[in-house]
Parts: sequence; C-alpha cells; structure tokens
Amino acid sequence: MKKIIFFVFVLIFAFSAAPVLANGAEENSASENNATKAKTENKLSDEEVKKLVERVEEIREMDKSEMNSKEKRALRKEVKEIKENVKKHSGTIYIGGSTLLIIILLIILL
Repeated sequence: MKKIIFFVFVLIFAFSAAPVLANGAEENSASENNATKAKTENKLSDEEVKKLVERVEEIREMDKSEMNSKEKRALRKEVKEIKENVKKHSGTIYIGGSTLLIIILLIILL
C-alpha cells in the first residue's frame, strides 16, 4: 500500500512539474538578448527592491504631457521591466489546487 502511495505521489509531482518547465522555456527564449543580465541576477535585496519601487513612483510623478510618444513608450517599457523583475524575484511558490489536495490527503493518510 505504501509503495502505491509513493508512486502516486511521485507521479503527481512529475506531472505538475511539466507546466512549470514549459513556462520557464518561454522566459528563456524571450530573454535571449539579455543573456548576460540573467547570469548576474540572483535574489533582489530589500534595498534594490526599494530603489526599483522609488523609480516607478518617480516615473508616475513625472509630467508626461510634454513628452513625445517614443519617450512615453520607453517609460512604460521601463516600468513593465521593473515590475517583471520584482515579480520574478519575489520568491513565491505556486501549488495547484489538485496537488495541494493530494498532498493534504497523503499527510492525513500517512
């Protein structure tokens, strides 16, 4: 009985890892032009996150009425990159509902 539970547990994690790996491939292909940037980045410290947030607030407070469309587009792109960078390094782990349910059931059974 324990062997079956173990194999079911392994299969669940194996199948839940496939979407995560597929998502990672899209990020790598999208950031091929920033290959050196990806190698040097690790976790963001609190100071770096604070600086990025201050930069976003600074951009939001700017008077954009006298800017042309290219400058506005560059600012939007910068804000978008900052948000993606902070989101990517936030350290959250996503677990699907069915995987969570099966983990809880396994904990209860064992």
